[in-house]
Amino acid sequence: MKKRMVIMLVAVGIVLGGLVGFNWFKGYMMQKYMASAPIPASTVTAMKIDYQQWQPQLSAVGTLRAVRGVDVTTEVAGLVRSIEFKSGDEVKAGQVLVQLNADSDIAQLHALEAAADLASTVYERDKQQLAAEVISKAQVDTDAADLKSKRAQVAQQAALVEKKTIRAPFAGKLGISTVNPGQYLNAGDKVVTLQTIDPIYIDFNLPQQQLPQVAIGQKVILAADAYKGITFEGRVNAINPKVDTNTRNVQIEATIPNAKRQLLPGMYATVKLNSGDEQRYLTLPQTAITYNPYGDTVFVVKASDKKDDKGNTVLTAQQVFVTTGPTRGDQVAIVKGVEPGTEVVTSGQVKLKNGSPVVINNSVVPANSPNPTPQEK
Repeated sequence: MKKRMVIMLVAVGIVLGGLVGFNWFKGYMMQKYMASAPIPASTVTAMKIDYQQWQPQLSAVGTLRAVRGVDVTTEVAGLVRSIEFKSGDEVKAGQVLVQLNADSDIAQLHALEAAADLASTVYERDKQQLAAEVISKAQVDTDAADLKSKRAQVAQQAALVEKKTIRAPFAGKLGISTVNPGQYLNAGDKVVTLQTIDPIYIDFNLPQQQLPQVAIGQKVILAADAYKGITFEGRVNAINPKVDTNTRNVQIEATIPNAKRQLLPGMYATVKLNSGDEQRYLTLPQTAITYNPYGDTVFVVKASDKKDDKGNTVLTAQQVFVTTGPTRGDQVAIVKGVEPGTEVVTSGQVKLKNGSPVVINNSVVPANSPNPTPQEK
């Protein structure tokens, strides 16, 4: 019985040993095969890096504001007799907009003018009587004071009558009005908005550290979402002498010509200011850069000593460290790390390592525009 048990254990051990040995041998052969098998080439996009001219710019988002803008109101209450404008009209300074009913005020003005004329007649007669020593000097002084008072009342009433005629305080474009003839207006009620929008102001803020790069008369380029592909040029005309203590930003005001009335107060727009002289930078798409905590890298394409099945030279990717500079749109400047004319992988580098064979296919390339715009599909 013991002999049978020993034989059985020996047989089981041989079987288990054979299985372990077979698995080990199989893994060894597969590893050997994989080591000797060629690595498949990865398809990437690539471009030759070269110099480009860069104009340093400061960017900000601003708000458009009318050079002059006001809600036209009435100083005195009254009934609207006539409307002398249409919504959206261009008006000149002093042009009549609304006429309020002033019949009773005009009648009162005529009464006061008559009283002033009478006071003037009395004053002139009393001066003659004073010369004849018929009345006292005190009476003439009283007549003179009464005449001045009557004339002051006439001037006051004439000003009230004039206020019943609402005029444009300056030239500009009118907004939409809902006032109608026969409507009663209280003092301070809005009649219509009036805006001078040619030219127009743009207000924007810049960090205080960028203040030395801004000067009066500096050129600005404005772009608004309402007019895609269109830019407007203007000039800086004012710099706020005070920095905001909460944001440490300084407010800048620029004037933009607006002959076509395309830009309206209240719109927001992107502002760019050219700052300094043009610079030359080696430029790559931002997709070409791999950002790491230990440094930024790119993959450069190099020719190897190997040939493929068709006899073509096998291209390989080599990882190199680079120092990046300023960015512009989809582009980034390369300060150090690669030389002009070097072919650099621009997309597909996530599947690469040093020495990986690559195939370049530029049928679809990443964006590389200095002034990108949103793409709507």
